[in-house]
Amino acid sequence: MPTRHLHVLRHGAADPFGELTGVGERQAELAGRRLAALPVDAVWHSPLPRAVRSAQVLGAQLPGVPVAEAAELVDHVPFIPDPLPPAWAGFFDGEDRAEAAEGERLAAALTARFACPAETETHEVLVTHAFQVAWLVRDALAAPPASWLGLPYGNAALTTLEYRDDRSASLIVYNDMGHLPPELRWTGFGPAARP
Repeated sequence: MPTRHLHVLRHGAADPFGELTGVGERQAELAGRRLAALPVDAVWHSPLPRAVRSAQVLGAQLPGVPVAEAAELVDHVPFIPDPLPPAWAGFFDGEDRAEAAEGERLAAALTARFACPAETETHEVLVTHAFQVAWLVRDALAAPPASWLGLPYGNAALTTLEYRDDRSASLIVYNDMGHLPPELRWTGFGPAARP
């Protein structure tokens, strides 16, 4: 059975304007070095600048591997619970039901394109955003839609999912930052214990 291996990463650290920082470039480079040991067939990225640049830097470590945009990887809120749990009210302040419907449409497009078996053995790298990584993990685990809310994700952390015709999706690696030195882990999440 051919396996579709998805190696999913959040973009590197970005500034408040959405541009990759020097730290983010280093994170992406180290992620690329880690992935260079795999037979990567393609690198797909979100259309947003922080993901585009991360994919370019990462892709430089994978000579000959095509790097291309996938609109389905764009940053968006994939699902808003209704009713909204009080603990999340501030997080979703300003979101309306029309935006929620568009987010659900984008989330469905993301899973339809990438969260499925392939016809041949393939290794694809997806450079996207924290919410999209969480959504793909939630989908692979067949967890309720609101479960994506509790899945934090580090910059340039690696998650690997596998899809085959003969079984359910498998979560192989989640939020792995072993390729990053301690000072580059959890960038963007404020003060916290760092693994």
